[in-house]
Amino acid sequence: MSITSRITQIYLYLARHRAILTKSNMSHSIVIPHATYSPWIDDAAFSAAFEAIRKNTLVDIYRAYELWSLVRETSHLGGDILEVGVWRGGTGCLIAERAKQLKPAATVFLCDTFKGVVKASDKDSHYSGGEHADTSVDIVRQLAASRQLANIELLEGIFPDATSDRIKDRQFSLCHIDVDVYESAKQIAEWVWPRLASGGIIVYDDYGFQACEGITNLVNQRLQGQGARVIHNLNGHAVIVKL
Repeated sequence: MSITSRITQIYLYLARHRAILTKSNMSHSIVIPHATYSPWIDDAAFSAAFEAIRKNTLVDIYRAYELWSLVRETSHLGGDILEVGVWRGGTGCLIAERAKQLKPAATVFLCDTFKGVVKASDKDSHYSGGEHADTSVDIVRQLAASRQLANIELLEGIFPDATSDRIKDRQFSLCHIDVDVYESAKQIAEWVWPRLASGGIIVYDDYGFQACEGITNLVNQRLQGQGARVIHNLNGHAVIVKL
């Protein structure tokens, strides 16, 4: 048996037999889909962009490729693109690079405190506030400049509290929420929803992860809502499509 086959066996065993039940009664295990189609391997533009930003993101290639793809899927819609929770700018610049190719008139607004996670509460299983503060506006600007991305605008401060007035009259086709905690994500989603085009998409980065059960609960509450379709991707994303 090859080393690769043996490793796969081990992971499959863990996935089937090592489920974790957390305090919030949510089950977690290692998720290993059996699918093998990997279009990101053949997408030269994506590969180049991801290689350039990979040190500036904690998002894996699977979620990064989905963001890249969703820019295409929403490119026919009017409006701009919003990301809240930028950290060092990796996914924001990836999105902006794809938008530059397909939606050159759009502005990609990147919003962050650049001082770490805010609005953590008892609804969150891991975060207490201030995590991921190891970043700065300059780090993001340098990455954007290195990729020649003039379609980015940075909004520094708590969103929507401090910076949303600057874009309150904009419409959006895509919103990437990567803020890790319930209350922050809830307020962002409530702000952007009436400004989201019909057919527009909200992506929650943190839906499928044990450390972010506040986000999982928040999205699950939308399952009973009207006017939207909620899709759980096994890469960890939740994708919300506005009808």
